[in-house]
Amino acid sequence: MIAKVVEEIANAVLYEGYMLYPYRPSSVKNRQRWNFGVLYPKAYSQAQNGNDGCFMQTECLASGGASAGVNIKVRFLQAVTRTVARADTERDASTTETDGIQGSDFSAVQSLEVDGRIFQAWQEAMECEIALRMFCIGDQEFARQSSSHSFPGGREVEPVRSADGKVSGIIVRTKESISTEIGVGVTRLEDELYKITVRISNTSAAAAPTSDFEHRDASDRDDALKQSLLSAHTILTIEGGEFVSLIDPGAALKDFAAGCQNVGTWPVLAGEEGQRNSLLSSPIILYDYPQIAPESPGDLFDGCEIDEILALRILTLTEDEKKEMRDADERSRQILERTESMPAEHFMKLHGVLRGLRPSDEERHE
Repeated sequence: MIAKVVEEIANAVLYEGYMLYPYRPSSVKNRQRWNFGVLYPKAYSQAQNGNDGCFMQTECLASGGASAGVNIKVRFLQAVTRTVARADTERDASTTETDGIQGSDFSAVQSLEVDGRIFQAWQEAMECEIALRMFCIGDQEFARQSSSHSFPGGREVEPVRSADGKVSGIIVRTKESISTEIGVGVTRLEDELYKITVRISNTSAAAAPTSDFEHRDASDRDDALKQSLLSAHTILTIEGGEFVSLIDPGAALKDFAAGCQNVGTWPVLAGEEGQRNSLLSSPIILYDYPQIAPESPGDLFDGCEIDEILALRILTLTEDEKKEMRDADERSRQILERTESMPAEHFMKLHGVLRGLRPSDEERHE
């Protein structure tokens, strides 16, 4: 079971950069998304000479007896493309979600306004998770294992109706199938010290278009992202043993820690300070025991910014900008509503908090 503090920081990693201020699709910084922990299809990675990776590898150290149990969980986002189309001829109110809706009767548009609400083309995401079965760290039969996992594609059509019930357009949500392989290896380094290797590879084959409005280019990043693992990261937990900090392994384990090869990700101890039973391997470099500030009112998807600054900036948006933000995505709508309803005393908490005091160098040497 993942402790709450580990889950919170893992979710922050999962959605880091999902949408940046000013939280609108028209913003330049939101036109190229998914910049952390992306595992592209192998064919696309090879076309980019390996500059955009198709795998990530975590290597860490664990101490304990041979019966210590290890759990591994891989999490990522799967892109869902939201396409908007305008009805070429207005449909009767009796038209259902599947009856009489054909792609040839609609024209793709970047945005569609119906009764004051704006529907925009966008790329949503759904959470995906792979939980491997627990294994004993000293189990030689598990020393080298690999497993394949698939996430199916699909297409959903949602009619956009005007106040009188007639179909003015459609929203088409498509997702491409994703295939991945997870390899796990365990190497005994010395008595009660092991190196654990977790390698995640994107093995997806190129897919054909699934929407009437899509066009593909094998070298196009936007197309490759549809079959990529986004914000991929790994969570490891151990029972009956401990993980070793790769940041501060101690003199005795320094050489073993230096021998760990991490590609596209970096493992740190996670949980409450001092605990060594959880490890978060993240595409974003963190220190041991990262935490979400208790004053943070909720997700802002931008760990490089300060909550107070983002909240104040959101309040300065024009009504048109807020409308776009509200209609763009459910998560951006929640940010706007939460910020606008935030009481003054909570804003004061965001202004700054004194966590503790440490003696100065002069005081330590007195």
